[in-house]
Amino acid sequence: MQRWEREGRLIPVARTDSNRRLYTEDQLQAFIGWRQAPESPARLVAYCRVSSAAQKPDLGNQRRVLEEFVVARGLANVEFVEEVGGGLNFKRKRFVALMDEIGQRSIRTLILAHRDRLTRFGFEWFEHYAKTHGCEILVLNQERLSPEQEMVQDLMTIVHCFSSRLYGLRNYRKKLNEALGQDQDKNQ
Repeated sequence: MQRWEREGRLIPVARTDSNRRLYTEDQLQAFIGWRQAPESPARLVAYCRVSSAAQKPDLGNQRRVLEEFVVARGLANVEFVEEVGGGLNFKRKRFVALMDEIGQRSIRTLILAHRDRLTRFGFEWFEHYAKTHGCEILVLNQERLSPEQEMVQDLMTIVHCFSSRLYGLRNYRKKLNEALGQDQDKNQ
């Protein structure tokens, strides 16, 4: 076992205080061929998101920062996923696909510029979900706000989200009224 460890073929999961090697049953069974060891996912994904099409230049800046980070860390074969959509919208196509792939354990590392690029609320839950599915989340900007600042930012996000929805409904209602008005003009 010492030789296999030196060769890198069988690495112990831990060592005791007296320096004895410890192995798991699954590890030993996989080593002797009784069971295949699950392959660890090799994919690295960098995720970029902005809230609206007007912020597309920010999307490019975000990607550039992530590319510089990837190069500085010497990471290869990193996939870049870019998305335009609100951080409160959990039905974003690329976000949902990303969560599905994490659930299938096909992504080893998810790289973000900021925590709120993945989601506005509940980041800790998504971080836990990723960790339990073998995915590490790397966040470049680790800036932490005070509880008061975080609460104000959360409230502003909620107000902005709902005001945008109201504005969208107003536009929808206006178009509906215009269409109905045109239909009534035709019937007269």
